[in-house]
Amino acid sequence: MADTREHTLTGTRGTITAREWPHEHPRYVALVAHGYGEHIGRYAELAAVLLTNGAAVFGPDHQGHGTSAGERVLIEDFEDVVKDLHAVADLARATHPGVPLVLIGHSMGGLIASRFAQRYRDELAALVLSGPVIGTWELPGRLLALPEIPDIPISPASLSRDPGVGTAYAADPLVWHGPMKRPTLEAFAQTLKTVGELGDIGGLPLLWLHGGDDRLVPLAGSRVGVERLSGGELTEYVYPGARHEVFHETNRAEVFADLIRFLDGVLNAATRSAPATAAAIGVPVTVPHR
Repeated sequence: MADTREHTLTGTRGTITAREWPHEHPRYVALVAHGYGEHIGRYAELAAVLLTNGAAVFGPDHQGHGTSAGERVLIEDFEDVVKDLHAVADLARATHPGVPLVLIGHSMGGLIASRFAQRYRDELAALVLSGPVIGTWELPGRLLALPEIPDIPISPASLSRDPGVGTAYAADPLVWHGPMKRPTLEAFAQTLKTVGELGDIGGLPLLWLHGGDDRLVPLAGSRVGVERLSGGELTEYVYPGARHEVFHETNRAEVFADLIRFLDGVLNAATRSAPATAAAIGVPVTVPHR
C-alpha cells in the first residue's frame, strides 16, 4: 500500500482531516471527493492507480464524515463543504505549485465536485464524476415528505458485484450505517437545485462514469444533470451491470483504464499548449454505452 500523510485543516465548521498520497515530482495533482457516509480511506486503490500514472493525490474526509469534526453525516450547507474542499486544493497547490489539478468526485462527492467546478472552474484541468448525485435525484424529496426519516441504511450489496466490497463496507467503523438526517437531505435538495440552475462549466473537460445497474443514484437522473453541467467537453462511460461504486466494481481495471486514458489525453493536450477540446484529447464527445 502506498505511503500516506495526514493533514489537519481548519474547516468551515471544525477541523477537517485530509489525506495525501505523496508523489515527489507529480505531473498532476488529483483531488478526490468521497461520497455520503463514507471516508477518503476507501479510495486507496484509486489513489494507487493515480500515483502510478504520475499523480499526487489529496482528499478530505468531509465535515461529519470519517475523522473530520462534526455530527455524523450532518451537512447543513454544501457550500461549506465546497469551501473545505477548496482548502485542500490550496494545500495541494502549495505543495506542488504550477502542477495541473484534476478533481474526481464520487456520488455525493460528485455533487460537491460539480459545485466546486462551477465556482473554481479556472483552477481545474479536468473534472471526473463517478455515479454523481446530480440532476433529478429523487431520494431527498421522497424522504423529506415523510414525517420521520426511516432508519434504512445503504445496502452493502448495492455498491458492487464484488461481495468483498460490501463486507468491508459493513464492517468499517468510519462508515455511517444509520439513517439520513433531515438537514442533510434539505441541503442535498438545495444544492441539486443550485447546480442545475447555475449553468455549465464551459470548456472544462468532463468525464462521466456510471454503473448501468446503479440503484442508489439512477443513471437517467444523473444524465440530466451531467448534460446540463457539461459545456460540450463530455466523455461518458456507462458500464453494463455495474452498481454504484465503479471504482470498486469487478471490472474496475476497465474503469481505471478509461479514467487514465482520459486524464492522459487532457494532460498531453495541455503540454502541447493547445485547448483541451474533444478533438485535441483524442476522445469522442460521447462514448457509446457498452
